[in-house]
Amino acid sequence: MENKINELLNQQINFEFYSAYLYLAMSTYFSEINMDGFAKFMKNQAKEELEHAQKIYDYLLLRNEKITYQRIEAPDTDWVNAQDVLDEAIEHEKMISSKIHELYKTAKEKDDFATMNFLNWFVEEQLEEEEKFRILQEKIKAFDECSCTLEAMDRELNKDQ
Repeated sequence: MENKINELLNQQINFEFYSAYLYLAMSTYFSEINMDGFAKFMKNQAKEELEHAQKIYDYLLLRNEKITYQRIEAPDTDWVNAQDVLDEAIEHEKMISSKIHELYKTAKEKDDFATMNFLNWFVEEQLEEEEKFRILQEKIKAFDECSCTLEAMDRELNKDQ
């Protein structure tokens, strides 16, 4: 494996851990405002991000590659409402998608077919992640933060998870 690909995969592990950290912070925010369904949803998202990090970690081990550890930054937590949280979540997922695409492009340029194949799952996963957050974001916008509708969405999320 080329050094650049190894470096980008290690960075992606860090991005995935940061994503988990961010979503746990969002879960805490929702818990603090008594929106347990949203809190549960974000906590499950955090768990997924940890699984993504583990998947990359395992891939690097499979390829007998070096794993490096980097600092995980604390997320900003100055959200003012549920819309604000979901706006940040969707933007974050778009950024993660761009990082996966960059990784895929680099693997393609270096003819690393194994890594390209490995990353196909992440490309598909990011489509699903963005869609999931986009739907929640659009529902909240459509309801213009009517508290009764948000409460109904919160109950539905709590039931779905």
